[in-house]
Amino acid sequence: MNANATNPVTALLEGYKAAVHAKDADAFAALYDANVRVFDMWGEWSREGIDAWRAMAVGWFQSLASERVIVGVDDLRMELADDLATAQAFLTYTAVSAEGRELRSMNNRLTLVARRKEGAWKIVHEHTSAPADFSTSKLLLRRAPR
Repeated sequence: MNANATNPVTALLEGYKAAVHAKDADAFAALYDANVRVFDMWGEWSREGIDAWRAMAVGWFQSLASERVIVGVDDLRMELADDLATAQAFLTYTAVSAEGRELRSMNNRLTLVARRKEGAWKIVHEHTSAPADFSTSKLLLRRAPR
């Protein structure tokens, strides 16, 4: 059996990776609950509801022009219980040119909560972050090697 069929977190993350790579704001938004609350790392303290989160995705995808983003997931940790799932992971976002050449990359930390409603798993809360250098207050967008 396909692991994604039995693991909602894996399925949601695979959908996220595919939607980001395709720059598909509708597929991206479909992963989230209508009342999602996102603590995004960029620009705003929180985004409330799917309309605000979809608008962020539209702006992000449009800003990429001909570039694509490949999302990598590392050190995924999950908890599943009935109709609730949580996950924590390190994500790598790698921008590539239309020809597939790596342009830049960054890391961030992800925590998400998903809930099954009416048979479908949706992300109800997402929190992304990066640590800040104590002396400069600048974000550290590269994960230190382990």
